[in-house]
Amino acid sequence: MGTSGPPMSAEDVRDALRRRRGERDRLSADLLDLERHPGHQLLKGAALGGETGRRWDEAQAGIATLWWLFDAYSRVLARAEEIADGGRRLGGSELETLTDLLRGPSVEMKVEDVPVERRSLVRPTAEWLTLDQVMARMDTAYQGSAQTVAAADAAWSVLAPRLNEAEAALRAAGDVLARLGGTDDELDRIGADLLRLRDEARADPLAYAGGDPRELVALDAMLAELAERRRVLEQALRIKDDYQRRSDEVAMRISGVAEAEAETRAACETALVKIATPVLPALPGQAATLADRLAALTTLYGRADWTELAERLADLERATAAALDQAHAATAHVTGLLDRRDELRGRLEAFRAKAVRLGMGEDSALAYLYRQARELLWTAPCDLRQSTVAVAAYQRAIKRMGEAG
Repeated sequence: MGTSGPPMSAEDVRDALRRRRGERDRLSADLLDLERHPGHQLLKGAALGGETGRRWDEAQAGIATLWWLFDAYSRVLARAEEIADGGRRLGGSELETLTDLLRGPSVEMKVEDVPVERRSLVRPTAEWLTLDQVMARMDTAYQGSAQTVAAADAAWSVLAPRLNEAEAALRAAGDVLARLGGTDDELDRIGADLLRLRDEARADPLAYAGGDPRELVALDAMLAELAERRRVLEQALRIKDDYQRRSDEVAMRISGVAEAEAETRAACETALVKIATPVLPALPGQAATLADRLAALTTLYGRADWTELAERLADLERATAAALDQAHAATAHVTGLLDRRDELRGRLEAFRAKAVRLGMGEDSALAYLYRQARELLWTAPCDLRQSTVAVAAYQRAIKRMGEAG
């Protein structure tokens, strides 16, 4: 091992042993803490790649070197303690040996003990190190390995909450889809992207700690996509839950349209019999078409996109309401013709009562005008235009005779 300088005194030996024991115990605790570190547990046994894989390979080599150096350090210290043990007075040869062990190059690092990537072809023989040199090398190896372990843990501490949040959001959206039934291609795509990103993050978490925010941006964008997709699915679920009630109401309204259209047709038939050359509206006939549209929607129930189905149902609701309004308007127009005839009849009888009251009931001219108007109004089909003219002529004649008298 070579000379280590003047022999140490017994007191120096005791002080050195005490210091070295403290170093050994601290090293042991530090090494165990490193292996228990969450970052070490994360990296150990994981299928790593990229920057994380490269640095973990270096860290593992460093940790292996740490344990070898620690064992070598501990063996030299144990040998020194064995020599100094017993409480006897140490002789000169023993102090020289202890001085060599505690101060000299007492730790042999063989070529095969050096990691392959750190070997050198120009150093074919073993290397002897002092305990201080061993400590320095252990400190360097520890710092490099600990930095990698801590960096991986820090990166994962950033990633894990986001990934957990995204996975929880995916499960929540999946629960809504399960209640909705069927499949959702968009949710499947987002789920596949999340799975890929999660695997990439687990394989190379240090890529997320390198100052490039693209991966984190991708996670945030995925969370936004999941929130939006869940909103769409929840809306579709509300539509599904409400669909049956709304479709039942539409069916009832379509029945109402059919009844209103039948009423319009009946009114038109009556008008054709009772009114001469009536101006009738086009006969509505939309109930059958509306019923076919509802049947088509019912066929798609459970298989179509619920949002699209809701839009089509809303269109059908609007069309049904418009058809019902149209049928009612047509009926009102046709029945208005009959109402006009009845109104003219009432006015004619009111004018005749007035003529009698004024003492003109036996006047032949007035009687003629009355018979003419009455014949027009009580003849089917009734000519409303001529009847209106005749009633007006009867009214004017009564007025003239009343003024003349």
